[in-house]
Amino acid sequence: MCRWMAYAGGSIPLEDLLFLPEHNLIDQSLLAKSHETPTNGDGFGVGWYGNREQPGVYRSVRPAWNDFNLRDLAANIESPLFLAHVRATSAATIQETNCHPFRYGKWLFVHNGEIVDIGKLRRDLVVAVAPELFGNMLGTTDSEVMFHLALTFGLERDPPGSLARMVGFVEKVARDHDVADALWATLAVTDGQTLYCARYASDGDAPSLYYSAAAEDIYTINPAIAGRFGRHARSVVSEPIGTYAEVWSEAPQGSLLTVRDGRVDIAAFGPVAI
Repeated sequence: MCRWMAYAGGSIPLEDLLFLPEHNLIDQSLLAKSHETPTNGDGFGVGWYGNREQPGVYRSVRPAWNDFNLRDLAANIESPLFLAHVRATSAATIQETNCHPFRYGKWLFVHNGEIVDIGKLRRDLVVAVAPELFGNMLGTTDSEVMFHLALTFGLERDPPGSLARMVGFVEKVARDHDVADALWATLAVTDGQTLYCARYASDGDAPSLYYSAAAEDIYTINPAIAGRFGRHARSVVSEPIGTYAEVWSEAPQGSLLTVRDGRVDIAAFGPVAI
């Protein structure tokens, strides 16, 4: 089980959410509340949008709590939208190309969960990826395969539909190989303008996911820096950060959160057959 967070709002130093609040994502890399994987020390990554169309990415196999480069970068990089991820690997090796977020053009993607028995399914899943995307696949994780399947199924023109088609395809391949309840996921994908976050599992029991429903909620993360976020700020997290965990709203099972211009729209989410 990994941990990730996403932020969209006023431009802030990355450290305002990654390091300054109580129980922040970097703290969660060492001691999360998950009983399955309280330590997420198999690498980390952060992706942010600045003054270029393509987002910046910094990834490392070091534990997030022990990377001084990350601390310095987070204090000096400001962004209105960024994703961060701390990793606990289930099957894929610990290497930089397996750390999230994954990037293609202006898109970033993070994932928590797994495709069950990925070894049985990998060939059929990878073969379905569009040939022009193969050169962008540098790692060995099921998460990266999911991202490139979504790109293949139309992420750039229809993000919600492409994610639903990706889920439907993964479950179809799993059924063909007699693998039940194959997918377990929370994920986030963004083009730097709109943030899409899904919570879905084949068995109906996806990992935890929370969001700040109003700007006032995100202010309580750290009242000392609340004024920096702006009135349209929103965040989505694997588990609550900040002093007041109760202000976070839990995303429903089988849901898609669309975050843009300070709005969080919630819709039902599930597989669509290819």
